[in-house]
Amino acid sequence: MLSLRRKPAIETERMTLRLPQHADFNAWIALRAESAAFLKPWEPAWAEDHLSRRAFTARVTWAARAEAQGTALPLLLIRRSDRALLGAITLDNIRRGPAQAGTLGYWIGAPHARQGYMREAILAVVHHAFTVLDLSRIEAACLPENAASRGALERCGFKYEGVAQSYLQIAGRWRNHVLYACLRGDRRGRTDAG
Repeated sequence: MLSLRRKPAIETERMTLRLPQHADFNAWIALRAESAAFLKPWEPAWAEDHLSRRAFTARVTWAARAEAQGTALPLLLIRRSDRALLGAITLDNIRRGPAQAGTLGYWIGAPHARQGYMREAILAVVHHAFTVLDLSRIEAACLPENAASRGALERCGFKYEGVAQSYLQIAGRWRNHVLYACLRGDRRGRTDAG
């Protein structure tokens, strides 16, 4: 039987955040290719087939499955004014039970950086996580020298929690990451994140 369950979409002031679709392939590959030099210093090494249709199809399939299972919420950032793909944000590793937590990851295409889109997306996803998904803690990590990412997290109410040694392989090397978290009902200081 065909499921009529509505796929999630989060509306922000300028964007619709939604699951990736097969029809997004051309926009996705174009933005990732155009932004490769901008993104690669901050991301795990791209597989040889990273920009292939097969890899994108697998990404779409994984996104739908993960969202249906409640383990992740992988969303594309689509600007409503012109339907342009701007980047992506994923609430991943959603843990239930006593943790009620998830991990946030994101990227923005080079032409759209430093225009407030990612801050808008982070605030919306955190609000959704706390109010709709009933999570209690959202975590994020980035390279210590990634001032733009650290600034976005801090402007969204995330608090610095420490350093994880050899946290992820970035550009082929194990790298330390700074850890941040945003708590629902955070008593550690002011937060704008719902």
